[in-house]
Amino acid sequence: MKEFRHKVCVITGAGSGIGRALALDLAVRGARLAISDVNADTVAETAAEAVQLGAEVEHYVLDVSSREAVFAHADEVVARFGTANLVINNAGVAMAKTVLEMPIEDIEWLMGINFWGVVYGTKAFLPHLIASGDGHLVNISSVFGIIAVPTQAAYNAAKFAVRGFTEALRQEALVEGYPIRVSCVHPGGVRTNIARAARSDTATPDELGEAFDRLARTTPEKAAATILAGVRRGSPKILVGPDARAIDLMQRTLGATYQRIVYRASKLNPS
Repeated sequence: MKEFRHKVCVITGAGSGIGRALALDLAVRGARLAISDVNADTVAETAAEAVQLGAEVEHYVLDVSSREAVFAHADEVVARFGTANLVINNAGVAMAKTVLEMPIEDIEWLMGINFWGVVYGTKAFLPHLIASGDGHLVNISSVFGIIAVPTQAAYNAAKFAVRGFTEALRQEALVEGYPIRVSCVHPGGVRTNIARAARSDTATPDELGEAFDRLARTTPEKAAATILAGVRRGSPKILVGPDARAIDLMQRTLGATYQRIVYRASKLNPS
C-alpha cells in the first residue's frame, strides 16, 4: 500500500493519542476513515477535525473487548464503505500492579482490550482485507512486547501475545499467498494519556502521567508518521521512537540477560 488516497482505513482507539494522530494524518492523505473509540465525545472530536481536513469520515462508539460488537462493527463499516483496505487495531489500556497485588478481574479487563480486542478486530476484518486485494493489517504491540518489566506483567502478557499472534498471521499470509501485508508495531514512550488512565494501587493518575511524560520522547504525530511510513514500506516490524529501537537492540544483543539491566534499573528507580 504505497498511497492512502481513497483507501478505507479503520482505526480503533481513535479518540486520542496515537489513534487520533493516525486518523488526522490519514485524513490529510485523502483516506476514507472509519474510526472508533469507547469514548463517544473524544471520537466525535477526532471525526470533526478529520472532516475539517477534507476527509470522508464515519465514527463509531466501540468496546473492542466485546466480540459481538467488533464483528458487528466490521459488517457496518463494510456496508457503509464497501470494503476495508487498512485496519489498525490500536485501542489499549494500561495497568501498573505486581502479580501478587493485581486482582484477576484487572488482568481480565486488560487482556480483554489489549489482546482480545486485537484478535476480534483481526478476525472480523481479515476476510474483508483479503477480499479488497490490497489489504494491510496493523496490530499495535509495544516495547513491552519485546522486554518485560516489573509491575507490567499483565500488560507484558497482552503485548507479547499481540506480537506472537501478529507474526504468526503474517507467516500464514505469506504461505497462503493472501493479498495483504501484516505489521506489528512496537511504540516506545509516546506522549499520550494512557498512563493517566492506567489502573494502579501505588500511584495517582497524575503521578503516573507525570512520570510517564518524563520518559516519553515521541509525540503522537511522530508515532503516526512512523507507523504509516512502515505501512508504505510493507514492514513486518515497526519500531516507534529511539527508545524502542534501543530496547529492541538490547534484547536482540543480550537475549534473556537483558533482565539484569531491567532489574538494576528498577532497583535504582523503584517508582
